[in-house]
Amino acid sequence: MGARLKTGSDDDLAETHEINVTPFIDVTLVLLIIFMVAAPLATVDIAVDLPASTAERQPRPDKPLYLTVKQDLSIAIGDDPIVRDTIGPALDRTTEGNKDTRVFLRADKAVSYGDLMEVMNLLRSAGYLKVALVGLDHAPVTPPR
Repeated sequence: MGARLKTGSDDDLAETHEINVTPFIDVTLVLLIIFMVAAPLATVDIAVDLPASTAERQPRPDKPLYLTVKQDLSIAIGDDPIVRDTIGPALDRTTEGNKDTRVFLRADKAVSYGDLMEVMNLLRSAGYLKVALVGLDHAPVTPPR
């Protein structure tokens, strides 16, 4: 890979139109190694207590549809207790078959994550994909005087 000078009356240099890609490949491989090492470190395995939320409150619909999972894993739609296997038909009766209705899912703090996911899977299999998790609103607490 070199340029040859012409001899004679023409003093023009011959141009080579090749790009050296070796530095580009070196940099790409180094970045690949960095990301391969950093990606597993980005995952977090920390136990957290999720039920409390300090998020800004979202506007609530006029008649929200609450699905509640109690501490004993019994389920209620609004104030009416239902059997776990009848979540789909009970929601269809309540929403008049409107699958786009947002379901506000509330669960007791003692309910395990796996049990909550079971209920969410039942909602998904019934066709209700718009699920909002409800947590406690925590206002700043002022110390007593």
